[in-house]
Amino acid sequence: MLETKRVVQLRSRGFYVRMRLLHGTRSSRNPEKGFCYRYFKWILWLSISFYFFSSFLITRSKPSSSISRTTVSRSKPSRALIEESLLNSSSLQHLQIPDGLFKGMKVYVYELPSKYNSDWLSNERCSSHLFASEVAIHRGLMRSDVRTLDPWEADFFFVPVYVSCNFSTVNGFPAIGHARSLIASAIEHVSAQLPFWNRSLGADHVFVASHDFGSCFHTLEDVAIADGVPEVLRNSIILQTFGVKHKHPCQDVEHVVIPPYIPPETVRATLKKSPATGPRDIFAFFRGKMEVHPKNVSGRFYSKKVRTEIWRKYGGDRRFYLRRHRFVGYQSEIVRSTFCLCPLGWAPWSPRLVESVALGCVPVIIADGIQLPFPSAVPWAEISLTLAENDVDNLGKILEHVAATNLTSIQRNLWDPLVREALLFNVPILEGDATWQVLDALSKKLDRSHRKTLLRGQ
Repeated sequence: MLETKRVVQLRSRGFYVRMRLLHGTRSSRNPEKGFCYRYFKWILWLSISFYFFSSFLITRSKPSSSISRTTVSRSKPSRALIEESLLNSSSLQHLQIPDGLFKGMKVYVYELPSKYNSDWLSNERCSSHLFASEVAIHRGLMRSDVRTLDPWEADFFFVPVYVSCNFSTVNGFPAIGHARSLIASAIEHVSAQLPFWNRSLGADHVFVASHDFGSCFHTLEDVAIADGVPEVLRNSIILQTFGVKHKHPCQDVEHVVIPPYIPPETVRATLKKSPATGPRDIFAFFRGKMEVHPKNVSGRFYSKKVRTEIWRKYGGDRRFYLRRHRFVGYQSEIVRSTFCLCPLGWAPWSPRLVESVALGCVPVIIADGIQLPFPSAVPWAEISLTLAENDVDNLGKILEHVAATNLTSIQRNLWDPLVREALLFNVPILEGDATWQVLDALSKKLDRSHRKTLLRGQ
């Protein structure tokens, strides 16, 4: 509290202002001077008080950096911002989506019993292997402003069932034999708890099928085709890695083709050590399963023998860096390579497709009729090469020709960070990333929204 002989003290700043009143004897000798001085004193006191009070209010009104949110503009994302976000995971913040983006679409996420999703996370591979987009999309939606907690205002309903985390004790690969029964059980649960599934017969419900042949839920194509899409899912929207340009029973359902999951943090770590625009001393690269025994199941059917032919034709070619065994740090090889071979496996798609793009290696796609994810965001024709399965014998000549002609142009397009980001699933969602592309695709299917239909009818 201010004493009568000083207006303000600022000892914390190392100085203080002290105003002394005139002695009564001196002021009494000159009443006019005493009145003016007292008047000036009160004006000065009020001015100083107003200054410090205003400063206090301004300081309190500034938002704390610890609770700031990323506000996304409607314009195209900044390349510099995307590049920084890709390389610095600490910059990822909750995504605040502007009103009106995605046409105002809202998604309700069902809260299912843990046996359908979170129980599977006890195995850490569940959230990091190539099928883990089912986990990443769920997590991204939970932290997105597109999510609504009121199911009555939702356009779509996301059903978070993790079917790819049942790893085989024999070979360690995901076993999805339980997928159909688990999904059917989840649908029975949500239809009994809330009225929305029965209202549309699942037409506005969204599922993820991130394995070889998507919503057919089987590794071998002939079995997948014979089984087809489960009847209970035929009205729904399936986010699946499988996609081809021709008619196929495993895409005989409303679907969105999505990329396989590659942990974005591993990409960032690799690019911090070796930038995408750095030197590349490997001409053509492939590491993975290349069967050389034609009498077993893999040798007869796997990759339609394309990988076997690549090994036989180019295994001794110095231009080709081919390895049949796994290596944990193989991304360090991709970022050193000019061309990365992406032949089909059991299904047309391959995780190498995402890794090649993300690490700046020109993907060489060898999978007839493959439908690639997010073509509106990723200019595939400008960043990759597509080779017919029957043309593997000419692979060396084709790559040499490209290297001598338009390689620089392809790499310039490929190294655009916006292209890279569109294939990576971030949590939280980043503007332009893979989950963002999923939301954009769903916003184009709002004719399936029961809520939008009612609004149009009013």
